[in-house]
Amino acid sequence: MGAFHAYDIRGIYNKDFNQEDVYRIGYFLPQLLSANKILVGRDARVSSPEIFAALVRGINDAGADVFDIGLATTPLVYYTTAKLGFKASVQITASHNPKEYNGLKISRENALPVGYDSGLKELEALVLGGNVEASTKRGSITPVKVKEEYLEFLKSKLEDLSSLKIAVDCSNGMAGLFVRQVLGEAPTYIYDDVDGTFPNHEPNPLDESNVADLKALVNHTKSDIGVIFDGDADRVMFVDEKGKFVSPDLIIALLGHYFLEGKPAGQKVLQDIRSSKAVGEYLRKNFGAEIHTWRVGRAYAALKLREIDGIYGGELAGHYYFKDFFYSDSGMLAAILTLNVVARLKSKGISFSEAIAGISSYHNSGEINFKIVQKQEAMDAIKKHFEETETVTAFYDFDGYRLEFADWWLNVRPSNTEPYLRFLAEATSDDLLAEKVRVVKGIISNFK
Repeated sequence: MGAFHAYDIRGIYNKDFNQEDVYRIGYFLPQLLSANKILVGRDARVSSPEIFAALVRGINDAGADVFDIGLATTPLVYYTTAKLGFKASVQITASHNPKEYNGLKISRENALPVGYDSGLKELEALVLGGNVEASTKRGSITPVKVKEEYLEFLKSKLEDLSSLKIAVDCSNGMAGLFVRQVLGEAPTYIYDDVDGTFPNHEPNPLDESNVADLKALVNHTKSDIGVIFDGDADRVMFVDEKGKFVSPDLIIALLGHYFLEGKPAGQKVLQDIRSSKAVGEYLRKNFGAEIHTWRVGRAYAALKLREIDGIYGGELAGHYYFKDFFYSDSGMLAAILTLNVVARLKSKGISFSEAIAGISSYHNSGEINFKIVQKQEAMDAIKKHFEETETVTAFYDFDGYRLEFADWWLNVRPSNTEPYLRFLAEATSDDLLAEKVRVVKGIISNFK
């Protein structure tokens, strides 16, 4: 089965996994997580009701009870898991993937993620080879109503945004469930009707082609900021008042103004291995923060933030994690806090684009993907070349390699979910960046 990955279970439904697989996942989940009560939510994809029915049947046949939260954002499931003390939960979603995909994001007690290294590997083995024997005492299904409480939690974080003109694109995803109740009617909204066929664009804002309509809306409405959510609303990204996409890692630095102003030095902030060098430089210089760098993905980041007792963290992919959100990620909460900061800065005469320009002057390649089989060999060749030709100032060897030099750095890592080698570089000038990218492409071209 090709649906088990580092972070979750995901793939094209009825190709990478099917209804029987989902039933078996449901059946073995109570055993895996020692849970007799499992919270289940789902997104609005066309296949989600069928997957929900199969999952619930499996859980109930194992003798465990299902608590049905209904249509939900993924962060709502995290919140409810931790707040109500569930030992296990499942959100049925394929996040930012196209409409033919679906999947399951599994969490354990305290909304801790279950990744391949922390349970999914064992679950996969059970699904492939375990014996199913339906319990004589089937479990029950009980609806759970926590949405109003969750909305009150989100709204309690809002500051005065009346000075801001805001444009919002919900990508026809699950953010549309709550966005107007949280941000009100003042923003200009597009694609906020929840539609799991994603009729306007794919729900992946990291692909800038999907941000085109938001950019146009920001320019047309002369908004101060544009906000775009992914399919399950665990990620959020932004467009500045000039209609320019803002690299999500730079928002980690911007959020320092919310979390770190007036706090003692030494507050811990988490970034992923792909984050701009500017993030750490800005947070150390302005707030005396202690920056921790770690692997990509919720399965790793949420655990690491808890381990270091960090105040918040973020990733290049637009995930932002918060200590006061059970160390979990929430696109809506990240949007609220970012809007708070942008409103504060506007009151001081600083625009969103000016704030971002003040964080980073680096030139960034963006993520470049190479479809090759010899990923490790290519990574090792890149590492060897630059270790032999330049002075390495910092080196990280988890989640691929990150090599830093005096005036540039690179990260090369195998994708955990797709057949790609991913490369990213940043330099102090466009010419230097272009030269390094050219060299790396030349090295990779030697591998199949």
